[in-house]
Amino acid sequence: MSALILSAKKVAVIGAAVLVAFAAYFIGSYFWQGAMATSSQPVNGEPRVINLVTGEFKAETADGKEIEAYRWDPGTIFVEKGEPIKLSIYGVNGKEHPFFIEDTEIKGVVQQGKETIVDLKFDKEGVYRLICTTHSDINSNGPMIAYIVVD
Repeated sequence: MSALILSAKKVAVIGAAVLVAFAAYFIGSYFWQGAMATSSQPVNGEPRVINLVTGEFKAETADGKEIEAYRWDPGTIFVEKGEPIKLSIYGVNGKEHPFFIEDTEIKGVVQQGKETIVDLKFDKEGVYRLICTTHSDINSNGPMIAYIVVD
């Protein structure tokens, strides 16, 4: 059985590493404020606001063909059954995005540089798809679909 022999130099290096790790943790904890919320908490009985934006990805394939895809961001949101919410969608990319929410009567249009507000309240649990009709599949630079998960 071999004995563990620590020289003063090794102890100093280990101690310094531990000290640096603690310092980094505490300094990081002080400056990092955590993840940014994409929704607000309800105030005075007002509905919670959930923020989405329209986004676009562009790339070039190996043979030089330009491809692009549009999306809602964030792509998935979570709400409680019966919870009134305001969906605030800001148009960043694309001239306009006509949309509907599957299994509801809700539809609208998001225009570039403008905010569209949609009041929502789901009385049934499930997954509802927010679908842009302009970009509904790969052939039309989509699918531009967000998922609203209702628990």
